[in-house]
Amino acid sequence: MPYPPPPHVPSGPRRRSLLASVAGGALLAGCSDGTGSTEEGTAGSPSVVERARARAARDSRGIVERYDAVLAAYPALAERVGPLRAEAVRHAEAFGETVATSSPTASPASPSPSPSVTVPTTEKDALAQLAAAERALADRRAKALLDVPGELARLLASVAAAGAAHAYLLMEGSR
Repeated sequence: MPYPPPPHVPSGPRRRSLLASVAGGALLAGCSDGTGSTEEGTAGSPSVVERARARAARDSRGIVERYDAVLAAYPALAERVGPLRAEAVRHAEAFGETVATSSPTASPASPSPSPSVTVPTTEKDALAQLAAAERALADRRAKALLDVPGELARLLASVAAAGAAHAYLLMEGSR
């Protein structure tokens, strides 16, 4: 036997609407007005922010070194990989890191790629390795942005999204 419908519909917002509103309000409250006043706020001391910024800069420098190694091994990829490397350099600079802006194929005076970066034996594998590195870095940054306040969180989110796009572009061309 089916249950009869309730005699009246309760007025006011439903539970799901309230939960969604509270979640949205919490997200908006986490954003700053851009003045930097939240940099020392609820997410921790300036040392937490500075450590996160330094880690992000170091990670960006590392991905630039990977691009340099691939470009040194496969100069024919310069047209395709060069713009992505240039973006990675801009990301490092946004976090306060100084990186050479020219690729290893453009100038012999530029620093050589890190010896710790190994490059696969085929272009396709090299692109796949770069894509995997970009994807892993984007994932780490997406997780890290939860632990930092305001502007740094927005920067990490933006750079993580760009890294995910780089991974997609690198894999799309290797197919």
